[in-house]
Amino acid sequence: MTLRARKTVEGLKEYHPPLGGRDGLRLDFNENVGGCSPRVLAKLRAISSETLNKYPEREPGERAMADYLGIKPAQTLLTNGVDEAIHLLAETYLEADDEALIAVPTFSMYEIYALATQARVLTVQAGEDFKFPTEALLKAIAKKTKLICIANPNNPTGAAVPRAEIATILKAAPNAAVLIDEAYFDFYGQTMFDALGKFNNLFVARTFSKAFGLAGFRMGVVAGSEAQMKLVRRVSSPYNVNGVALECLPEALADREFVASYVEQVKRGRAKLEAFYRERDVRYWPSDANFVLAYFGEFRVAFVQEMRKRGILVRDRNSDPGCAGCVRITLGTDEQTERLLKTLPEALAAIGFQTQRSAESKR
Repeated sequence: MTLRARKTVEGLKEYHPPLGGRDGLRLDFNENVGGCSPRVLAKLRAISSETLNKYPEREPGERAMADYLGIKPAQTLLTNGVDEAIHLLAETYLEADDEALIAVPTFSMYEIYALATQARVLTVQAGEDFKFPTEALLKAIAKKTKLICIANPNNPTGAAVPRAEIATILKAAPNAAVLIDEAYFDFYGQTMFDALGKFNNLFVARTFSKAFGLAGFRMGVVAGSEAQMKLVRRVSSPYNVNGVALECLPEALADREFVASYVEQVKRGRAKLEAFYRERDVRYWPSDANFVLAYFGEFRVAFVQEMRKRGILVRDRNSDPGCAGCVRITLGTDEQTERLLKTLPEALAAIGFQTQRSAESKR
């Protein structure tokens, strides 16, 4: 006899981010490519051995986070990135044969964590120009629907969902946990945190990998009603967030000027990159996040390779539903945007790029 994993696990999709060989300007993972706050670095240098030799205390960090978000500590759970928040919600609310609803293309881990519980995942394809398919998703809600995941703004498209449409979905699925993943909130500015008291089935998550520059800390937060968060905490490890990250969190939250400055640089860069695409008639999708998705068609592979040769990494999104021929580029500081805009025309000229038009590019 040979040890076997559950059949569900053996058949589970794998998420393979290209983590190796990322030398160069990393405009491929939507990280803060400018670094974290100097206050965080100063705190890191001051950390003593006692921080490392004891189990971390999550509660003080959750109080600081709750104050920052304007909610109660009892509504707040710090997590090992938003990935763990998704995992916890799947484990809390999905039974085998329940259904999870996901609009695609979007973050792959929604589907993976839901499938791991033996739930059924139903996907709804985004509409024209990657508009969120609210009507189609509403029609797909059924008695077995127990989890709905919505990235707002969405990755990899940058498209956002209006608050009114989210409220409609929450009302239509009272028996489902509805996760609004606000990983890119800082570049968008609209949130559902203020609606937590109105909907018992609403959960909102944030990450500190994007605007705050703390991707290496794996710091995230998920919030919901007090009653529901008590249940979510039951499946969470009491020491899920490391002590170094917890020590630095208050400093990261306090340095709002640093975050605001970086966000403004990203927004300026986003506008410049979109203008670059318009001027050259390259098909792109307006974004509310810290990246822009564009269509390169048959030149996609050559473009990604040419940019890498020139020291800039960009992300091939060809395998995402509806994204054939597409490449996503992250924006960073003003200086990094200048380098990007100088390199882009050189790379396009080197591969003999010509404007692409196809049925896929009309999505």
